[in-house]
Amino acid sequence: MKSMKSKTIAALLLGVVLILCSCQDYETYGDKKAKEREAISRFLSQQNIKVISETTFKEQGETTDTTANEYVYLNRNGVYMQIRRKGCGDMLEEGKTATVLCRFVEYNILADSMLVRNDIPYFIYNSYLGQVIDCSQYVDKMSVLRSGTTFTASFLAGGMMYMYHSTSTSVPTGWLVPLNYINIGRPDKEGEETAKVRLIVPHSQGTADASSSVYPCFYEIQYEQAR
Repeated sequence: MKSMKSKTIAALLLGVVLILCSCQDYETYGDKKAKEREAISRFLSQQNIKVISETTFKEQGETTDTTANEYVYLNRNGVYMQIRRKGCGDMLEEGKTATVLCRFVEYNILADSMLVRNDIPYFIYNSYLGQVIDCSQYVDKMSVLRSGTTFTASFLAGGMMYMYHSTSTSVPTGWLVPLNYINIGRPDKEGEETAKVRLIVPHSQGTADASSSVYPCFYEIQYEQAR
């Protein structure tokens, strides 16, 4: 009987220990957001990024000094943005729809790892196609509509973001933030270039994957008007 009681008590104690351990391992949403903020802060420091306010950004003509590695922090959405090039062409007009080509880099700041890119030859195994592919062969296309200062968009099938993120047509909200400040054109003269930005995007403005796993991403994106 004593042996049975001892085994029962031991089993109960083990159960309590396991429960306590599982509770300690469990991360709340608040915990994950705190880790995200720490990761962004660390990234800003490591990359020697100078953060400027929206007021300073406007005083500078809605530009960021790339020689000083300036990024503007946008309070409304928590995105940090550096405009590398405003680009040729014009801003998308009110009520208009455009098809925009995107070359990009997507980097997980929390995990300190590259996720995907299509701006240079970059090879990954793609489960959607069941083979190793060169990501640079898959330019992303998004259909964008402007309504006032608000932009809505969806990816068209066949791009790298579309394939990498499980055939999702949803465009990260953070990708649309620069459209209030850059031109969407297509170079046709010597010296003309497409718009290019760098972004630090919190999970709430990122992909469905980033949102569900709570991680921030760094992006470098080029925007070009499709033919």
